[in-house]
Amino acid sequence: MNKNKKDKEFYSVDVGDSTFTVLKRYQNLRPIGSGAQGIVCSAYDQTLDRNVAIKKLSRPFQNQTHAKRAYRELVLMKYVNHKNIIGLLNVFSPQKSLEEFQDVYLVMELMDANLCQVIQMELDHERLSYLLYQMLCGIKHLHSAGIIHRDLKPSNIVVKSDCTLKILDFGLARTAATGLLMTPYVVTRYYRAPEVILGMGYQANDIDQWNKVIEQLGTPSQDFLMKLNQSVRTYVENRPRYAGYTFEKLFPDVLFPADSDHNKLKASQARDLLSKMLVIDASKRISVDEALQHPYINVWYDPAEVEAPPPKIPDKHLDEREHTVEEWKDLIYKEVTEWEEWTKNGVIKGQPPPLAQVQQ
Repeated sequence: MNKNKKDKEFYSVDVGDSTFTVLKRYQNLRPIGSGAQGIVCSAYDQTLDRNVAIKKLSRPFQNQTHAKRAYRELVLMKYVNHKNIIGLLNVFSPQKSLEEFQDVYLVMELMDANLCQVIQMELDHERLSYLLYQMLCGIKHLHSAGIIHRDLKPSNIVVKSDCTLKILDFGLARTAATGLLMTPYVVTRYYRAPEVILGMGYQANDIDQWNKVIEQLGTPSQDFLMKLNQSVRTYVENRPRYAGYTFEKLFPDVLFPADSDHNKLKASQARDLLSKMLVIDASKRISVDEALQHPYINVWYDPAEVEAPPPKIPDKHLDEREHTVEEWKDLIYKEVTEWEEWTKNGVIKGQPPPLAQVQQ
């Protein structure tokens, strides 16, 4: 593409400390968030006649880690298609050759708030259980394709004013690994599962977090300790021992909304679900499937949402891949140009044309 044509197609606008160079169809850019993975703006999409979110990936080619995360996020968003996972509407780069390629923009559905804001509100049982149900549907859908999110936290869960919920931010998601202990550093502190904490080196923060868990839930049983390798078991056994509290003490009725007349949802049901989720031993913790059948959740059960066909991720070795920055750049460039081909050919998201399937 020649420079003149590119200049007609794109324009640049300063957003905070960054410059967004976007297609002219996107207008009224406003910053709405930023993080390690990039800066996000809201914008009006003149083509779709709707507001959208545009994420500029943060320096995707500065090193192998950033490049791998950018590739992972783009591939997973391209192929996952579920109502409780954020939808990818467009992918583009203002650079039109591999040599120039520097920037990747992801255009997504725009939501109204993240869960950090929502949990400050006075919510009734209907809304609480419906939000939980949707989270579980989204997680089940990812798991059905062997995808573990690895950074689920309130800021990565977004909600619209009608209470619809979507999971986002796949920069750290990965396909399922074997073994008990996952790579620990990626999961935001205080949202880490106990088995992830125990996979870490023992810095002061990790000891502090493990102590907070066992202060509330009690020191785990000897059965659990025997599953740990010797060095981790020694660490756990050397912590102070705690009896823990009952869930009635941890979550008294005063923390919950009034019991619901409409769906007969009660604080006692919510507490029971929490008691099954907040279990240190993962083998005894309630599964996503079991949680979807729990009385506090299953009032919303819809097979079309719960049992949606799993996404078909074409790259079966997404997480085992190790490449140089230049190789990652080439892979990401191919993904961006493939999306542009899909758009040209009117292909539905997540359904690559037969030719693309033959070439993979």
